Amino acid sequence: MAAPAIRDGSPTPAACEALGFPRNDDRRVYGRGRGGRMMYAPSMAGPPPPAPPPPMASIQPSAPAAKAAPGPMQEMVVTGAYRPGPMPGDVDTERYPHAQANPIKQTAQEPVSTFSVDVDTAAYANVRRFLTDGQSPPRDAVRVEELINYFDYGYAKPTDPQAPFKPFVAVTPSPWSSDRQIVHIGLQGYDIPRSQEPPLNLVFLIDTSGSMSDENKLPLARKALNLLVDQLRPQDRVAMVAYAGSAGAVLAPTGGRDKLKMRCALGALESGGSTAGGQGLALAYDLAVQNFDPKAVNRVILMTDGDFNVGVADPAKLTDFVAAKRQTGVYLSVYGLGEGNYNDTLMQALAQNGNGTAGYIDTLNEARKSFRDDFSGSLFPIADDVKIQVEFNPRTVSEYRLIGYETRLLNREDFNNDRVDAGEVGSGTSVTALYEVTPVGARPSSDPLRYGAPAARAPAVSGELAFLKVRYKLPGGQTSRLIERPIGPADTYGRVDQAPEATRWALAVAGFGQKLRGDPWISPAFGWKAVTDLAQGARGADPFGLRAEFVQLARSAGETRTVNESRN
Repeated sequence: MAAPAIRDGSPTPAACEALGFPRNDDRRVYGRGRGGRMMYAPSMAGPPPPAPPPPMASIQPSAPAAKAAPGPMQEMVVTGAYRPGPMPGDVDTERYPHAQANPIKQTAQEPVSTFSVDVDTAAYANVRRFLTDGQSPPRDAVRVEELINYFDYGYAKPTDPQAPFKPFVAVTPSPWSSDRQIVHIGLQGYDIPRSQEPPLNLVFLIDTSGSMSDENKLPLARKALNLLVDQLRPQDRVAMVAYAGSAGAVLAPTGGRDKLKMRCALGALESGGSTAGGQGLALAYDLAVQNFDPKAVNRVILMTDGDFNVGVADPAKLTDFVAAKRQTGVYLSVYGLGEGNYNDTLMQALAQNGNGTAGYIDTLNEARKSFRDDFSGSLFPIADDVKIQVEFNPRTVSEYRLIGYETRLLNREDFNNDRVDAGEVGSGTSVTALYEVTPVGARPSSDPLRYGAPAARAPAVSGELAFLKVRYKLPGGQTSRLIERPIGPADTYGRVDQAPEATRWALAVAGFGQKLRGDPWISPAFGWKAVTDLAQGARGADPFGLRAEFVQLARSAGETRTVNESRN
């Protein structure tokens, strides 16, 4: 018996009306209502929906419900005063997590560095948005590790899903600080073959509040999610929740053959009203849990500018909620949009606590990268709670500093504690980290102690610089696994131009980010031309033009800084 055909096509008014999505003049449009009370009411065949629950006073993690069969959509209502968002372009209302650049550490006193991996790329796209508009990004908007991890470095790929990482290490002179070296650490993740990817159980959670009305917000979110719909297979399922002054299910769980129905649901969304994001999160998680499939990837995908202003909007309560929900096996991916009132602080907190990733969609091209080119890495995890620990050898390294990852630092004892949450890594994704180190014998950044330091007790192990450890759990696992390797002379290159292309490119991006932040460790002699020259020499094949775009951004950054300095 032949499998049912995939139902797809253009979401015309007639086609959508036949699927239960009335024309605009026949329906109450979700996102436009009076008094901030938003609702969406498509006409659907079947029994009447159950009575809506009472408004939620606060978010409480609900117990996993019994799996429910897909049914008619349900409207949920929460009341609250409408608070208009800021005007587009009002950059002062954008919120970013504050973090000082990592300090230089003395190896003899603190030889071990530990952090959670970060494969998010939101900062790169957001920085690009500022520079494209001729503005310097706010310092806290520049997370150097997210700029670095935006790019593919072509590391050698592992072949065993049970050992999903293959480390890469290179040591080279620092291009911006004489007498120092850069330790480049790369982890390439296992790439799950397309035929072996598990089913998807997704809930699209879409902000339809008034602040999402700009062309680069809700309309761009629709286009981005339609690109994701393009990739779905018959075994995948998608439900949709929209929220403004209320939260409601826009699409009951729908199989991947009914793509046209998904497109009609997306096309029905319009913006208006205030933002009950907390209740939207609660409903989206409830849908995901009710339809939980232990053999599938269960994930909520949030599209918003992060301007939650009705109901529960306290970031601490929201992050506690998603942290509790990750115990159900449902992950959270967060994609930011727009400008003016973009709440990057909340987006980062939600993604980090929800066992997911954070991205920023500034253009349709970025949507293509996130939901088409990087589809597998965005949705299919290969490892959870991934941590990196580096122990530096005080006989060879007197100082070190970790470049970026300021919001991901962990205590030394957290590395072996499997209860400590860390980063998720998706299929085929790589992680890159850079340390700047001062070799023993080179001039240190601080004066030596008058009364001396405790004698180094580290053994002289063939001139090792450091020892690398990586901990990870397989998806859904409770016990971590360990990868380790020494870093030594065999990993060292005498000149920057002799280093691998991947290292030279990572150095260019790291220099770019540190200069944008105004970090104090970059020599004034390392100017914007040095950034572009280093990048130009490491562009490589560049099939999608991402590296060429970066070179132009670096040039724009230099020009923007020059103009701003001349005005001051």
